[in-house]
Amino acid sequence: MTPELGHYALILALCVAAAQGSLPLWGARRGDPGLMEVGRSAALAQFVLVGVAFVALVHAYVTSDFSVANVVRNSHTTKPLLYKITGTWGNHEGSMLLWALILSLFGAGVAAFGGNLPATLRARVLGIQGLIGLGFLAFILFTSNPFERLDPAPADGNDLNPLLQDPGLAFHPPLLYLGYVGFSVTFSFAIAALIEGRVDAAWARWVRPWTLASWCFLTLGIALGSWWAYYELGWGGFWFWDPVENASFMPWLLGTALLHSAIVTEKRDALKSWTLLLAVLAFSLSLLGTFLVRSGVLTSVHAFAQDPARGLFILAFLIIVTGGGLTLYAWRAPRLAAGGLFAPVSREGGLVFNNLLLATLTLTVFLGTLYPLALDAVGGGKVSVGPPFYAATFIPLALPLLAAVPIGPFLAWKRGDLPAALKQLRAVGAVAVLAGIITLFIAHRSTVLAACGVAVATWLILGALRELARRIQLFGVPLADSLRRLKGLPRAAIGMTIAHAALGLSVLGITGVSVWQTETIVVMKPGVPVMHAGYEVTLEGTTDVSGPNYVAERGRLVYRRGGDIVTVLEPERRLYKVQRRATTEAAIRTTVLADLYATLGEADGKGGWTVRLYHNPLAPWIWLGAALAALGGVVSLSDRRLRIGAPRRARPTATQPAE
Repeated sequence: MTPELGHYALILALCVAAAQGSLPLWGARRGDPGLMEVGRSAALAQFVLVGVAFVALVHAYVTSDFSVANVVRNSHTTKPLLYKITGTWGNHEGSMLLWALILSLFGAGVAAFGGNLPATLRARVLGIQGLIGLGFLAFILFTSNPFERLDPAPADGNDLNPLLQDPGLAFHPPLLYLGYVGFSVTFSFAIAALIEGRVDAAWARWVRPWTLASWCFLTLGIALGSWWAYYELGWGGFWFWDPVENASFMPWLLGTALLHSAIVTEKRDALKSWTLLLAVLAFSLSLLGTFLVRSGVLTSVHAFAQDPARGLFILAFLIIVTGGGLTLYAWRAPRLAAGGLFAPVSREGGLVFNNLLLATLTLTVFLGTLYPLALDAVGGGKVSVGPPFYAATFIPLALPLLAAVPIGPFLAWKRGDLPAALKQLRAVGAVAVLAGIITLFIAHRSTVLAACGVAVATWLILGALRELARRIQLFGVPLADSLRRLKGLPRAAIGMTIAHAALGLSVLGITGVSVWQTETIVVMKPGVPVMHAGYEVTLEGTTDVSGPNYVAERGRLVYRRGGDIVTVLEPERRLYKVQRRATTEAAIRTTVLADLYATLGEADGKGGWTVRLYHNPLAPWIWLGAALAALGGVVSLSDRRLRIGAPRRARPTATQPAE
């Protein structure tokens, strides 16, 4: 009965979403408080109903209910409990149900915490959220029902894709979806503002927390996916510009631009039309990522290749949402009142420069991702757009963006003084240039690009710290006074410092792996050492081990330096019993400065095994930087000004129909 309960809850949620997507919008149009209040109640009810459906599917997985076709295709009785639970979203149907759950969660969040919003704005935001939920729930029920039954039920299931049976990928999709779907709220706020014809500082303050929360989740989701690919796929890299990786990266880039643009709208009442456009496009790119993953047009370890009917449904929904949003924007945006004026050299000007480069980077990734698909669709043949393309296009655009990051906070609002800002950063610049020169002439296997990477990373880290030191007047007043100033700083300012410095850490890690990685691929025999990155590596042998639903060969690699044992790595080559699929489990020893990384390949039949050995300098800093950037976002989000939004109006103005 539990699957039927879940299915029935989804049907009820569809009906509630239809009410949420219509009645509040009509109520806001007519100025009817009763109809507008329906949006709040419907949003909360939709979250409860979709939550019931999701729990029902989790229950079917945990209890191995093989009368449910989805469970049969993606589970097995011997699968560990963790992967029975996470297997719920390790497939197309379950992941779409998770998407709908998170969408309803954000809608419920607006309903529960949006009490300080004007009644008409909240009603319209919830109405747009209801329409988006209606589309996804209809997609699930009519094309991707997770509760489809089998009769008779098989005795056991087909097991989950072995690549998904990993803690990293178990939690990667929920974090990624929290980022993807979170941009639906900013989209709804943008559409609501366009309908009302009003965007002001209060609107930007309401939008910023949702944008910041989505950005934090998406940052963590992308970082966790990158880390999973690093240690699970056995290739020693952290990013391959896979089209599905790009699908998550594009909304992150535009979300970063939106986050900065909303600051200008809030502080200076400027860039209003541009901020609205970014809000529409960021969510549209999230939907594009959903289409790429679930339409079957891509083949990737990340993708769920599905039948064309599902892809056409999502494509139609993408066209309706994006086309409708852009059409409304083209119609209503020119009517918005002009915002505050500012000089090109100013804090606003710096943020505009930031936005233009981020938008250009997004377009670069967009073209590199979709061009091969478009060319193939028109019969032009198959082409591959990979790392060389992005190295030639993305990096030259990213460098000036990164170079400008520390300068912006030193510029005044409205009219700034660039020479004065650079003067305050001259010591930071000198250290950054010195770091680049040292890298160029001393570091092993250095290149000009590596020197630039180290210099830019140093510039970002020290520039962020210099700006914080200026705020608290470090060394300019007694230390106790500086600490008091630090305690009194807005948390948004502290979060910005953490995020900008964290970006420098990630740049340093990316530079280290990209330039100084050492790779050794060799057939090793027990007892015969090989030299690798200054280490003497010996394969002592392999042993057979058994897991809950797999068998494996486990190698034992001993690393020595100067005759002393430094570490022992034990990579595995697993074979999952049900699907008869092999996976590579890398063994990694992480230090502050580098990763020692090893994978075990196939035996050669002559007493040897193919082994891949990597030495990845500064690799841990990539994900440390991403985690700290998300932490900076969380610190900013804890700022009271962002938690409470704009204060409730003392005298609400009379509700007027939209023009």
